[in-house]
Amino acid sequence: MKKDISNHYFEEAKHIFPGGVNSPVRAFKAVGGNPIFIKNAKGSHLYDVDGNTYIDYVMSWGPMILGHAPEQVLEQVNQAIWQGTSFGAPSLREVSLGKLLKERLPYLEKMRMVNSGTEATMSAIRLARGVTKRSKIIKFVGCYHGHSDSFLVQAGSGVASFGIADSAGVIEQVASETIALPYNDVKALEETFLKQGDDIACVIVEAVAGNMGLIPGDSSFIKAIENLCKEHQALFIVDEVMTGFRAHYQGAVGLYDLDPDLVCLGKVIGGGFPVAAFGGKAIYMDQIAPLGPIYQAGTLSGNPIAMTAGYETLKELTADIFQSIAQKTSFLCQGIKEAADRHGIDLQVVCQGTMFGFFFAKDPVRHFEAAKASDHKLFAQLHGLLLEEGIYLAPSQYESNFLSSQHSQEDLEKTIAAFDRVFQMIKG
Repeated sequence: MKKDISNHYFEEAKHIFPGGVNSPVRAFKAVGGNPIFIKNAKGSHLYDVDGNTYIDYVMSWGPMILGHAPEQVLEQVNQAIWQGTSFGAPSLREVSLGKLLKERLPYLEKMRMVNSGTEATMSAIRLARGVTKRSKIIKFVGCYHGHSDSFLVQAGSGVASFGIADSAGVIEQVASETIALPYNDVKALEETFLKQGDDIACVIVEAVAGNMGLIPGDSSFIKAIENLCKEHQALFIVDEVMTGFRAHYQGAVGLYDLDPDLVCLGKVIGGGFPVAAFGGKAIYMDQIAPLGPIYQAGTLSGNPIAMTAGYETLKELTADIFQSIAQKTSFLCQGIKEAADRHGIDLQVVCQGTMFGFFFAKDPVRHFEAAKASDHKLFAQLHGLLLEEGIYLAPSQYESNFLSSQHSQEDLEKTIAAFDRVFQMIKG
């Protein structure tokens, strides 16, 4: 596989962007080597500047559930562009997407559109603090909720890949208001509420964690969060930026049959454009300006082009299409696991809806400490060898992978065969 042109662009990019990238995990630090520069994408494939082709399982970190450049979405986006790219005023397009989201996710009584998952989660905890008049929040070690200060305490995802427990620039006064507890640990949660329940504004959780590798929460753990929040009048916030329309057709909320106070959405609801949202019970959402005293705003929120992409994506994403993608994901994961077993490799393969991940570990991984203990060197070796085979996976052990409606049976069989060859090489 040639990477000469990608390497040239990366050297040039390092003089322009910190580390040569505009988001840290893209730099391939966790797996070694230089990133590839993408020229274009279509369906289930990426095409780089050196002429290499890859079956893509990153799918822009989740949004491209209909595949890259879906014609039905692009046709409508193209029409919308010629009607104006930004108004800074209400439009019917944002109403259409909002109505469709409410139809698919009835617990979204009201919502506010924003531009990124970080903006959604940041706004949700501000709302929780404003509603409860309390300052402390609970998050879970290894869960990543974006890069706002309150969340960069024992975070997963790119922060974990770089070994940063607490980012520089996050002041102690902010960090001290965040309580980080072990994931899937009901006892630690109960003890914390017993001691500090009157000070806790909210608990925010990835009910299916996707940023320390893919780790679904135990049902008893997720339900304990919901019940303790109700008991102590703290807001229960489910971060569905990644898992919305991915872990289940109705997200993790539907998977676990939850009654959240607030939910944060992103990725899929923008169809590849920068869109996110936070919403939930109207009694809380109505306390946001202009109705209430809790301020939140955004110049490009509800951008008509992004709203169009999100609407068209969700319109096409029926329950039947979702189920077909989930079946493909299960088939792929079973094939990868069987290949690992054939070569005597200890591999934990995790599949949830249209998401998948794996750990080089003997036992199932249920929390961040176990994810850290998995064999990261072996993961990095696997990633590099699969890239040579034309398989593009997330370049970090702490990230999830995704399928789309455009992944074909041939794609899946080629991928399983590539894993089999690579496992054979690893075993020597």
